[in-house]
Amino acid sequence: MALLEAHDVNVAYEPSRGQRIWSVRDVDLTLEQGEFVGLVGESGCGKTTLGYALTRMLRPPARLESGVICFDGVDIGSMHGEELRRQRRNGFALVLQSGMNALNPVRTIAHHFGDIMKAHARPGDDVTATGIRRRGAELLDSVRLDSGVLGRFPHELSGGMRQRVSIALALALEPRMIVFDEPTTALDVIVQQAVMATIKDLQRERGFSAILISHDLGMVLEVTDRVMVMYAGRIVEDQPARDLAHGLHHPYTEALLNCYADPRADVVRLGGIPGTPPDLSLPQAGCSFTPRCPLAEDICRAADPPLSPLGLGRAACYVRARAGHVEMEASSVQ
Repeated sequence: MALLEAHDVNVAYEPSRGQRIWSVRDVDLTLEQGEFVGLVGESGCGKTTLGYALTRMLRPPARLESGVICFDGVDIGSMHGEELRRQRRNGFALVLQSGMNALNPVRTIAHHFGDIMKAHARPGDDVTATGIRRRGAELLDSVRLDSGVLGRFPHELSGGMRQRVSIALALALEPRMIVFDEPTTALDVIVQQAVMATIKDLQRERGFSAILISHDLGMVLEVTDRVMVMYAGRIVEDQPARDLAHGLHHPYTEALLNCYADPRADVVRLGGIPGTPPDLSLPQAGCSFTPRCPLAEDICRAADPPLSPLGLGRAACYVRARAGHVEMEASSVQ
């Protein structure tokens, strides 16, 4: 049984003016025990909203309109209050994308650890000041920070240090799944590399499952086992990371790959994606990528394509699914 299973998840935003915006549409996904999955796509495609939905962190005006979210065989989509709090302990956690905004600026780092440990305390847990500092020091050490950080405030830490503190806080309850929402945002390249190396080492050592939300497809390909590509609120491709740079793919995935230059090339050529993403407050007829797709056909405008087998994974594209089927038949004849 998969650790996380989500079926037909739909999330909408309903601002005060009453216009409904469908940020996540008909998403199905699974996450296996110990798997590290990347979720990529351009700004506004619904990546963060999906991460919040999977960890039950949605707040108004966002609302889970429909769908089933099962964690370790338990439906968490209908849980609330203390029942959801119990499930989160040793269950799942979320690392927010901005370390400065995720941490309380007027509380020390030790207070942050204390808040978590006291909120989820069980009989026998040491939530004294000494116990909290001892546990906090252990967790900070796991993310390559010393215990002196406990007495400091968030503004006294660098961006990379704040992000490591956020990761340590997520580890406090020993979760089996962590969603990392763009954990390297606003960090320089060297610090990004160091933070991602720490995340990968922790995931390998502790064996938790992880979803990495990011714009950086290159980084995602480097550290994850599987990559899901999201566009206009839908998962349009799901492939093993090692195979994503090869073979047939959804046209949007190909466009993303073309936006990355080969650093070894004598002449660097960067691609681009013409047009703009669709307005998700309007009804979507057919494939949402059709207006920007060079391969679009009449069927693409008529109906939304399902995720169909393509390569070693799946893609939501009529044209690529047909080409992949022809390619498979040709290889079987040979």
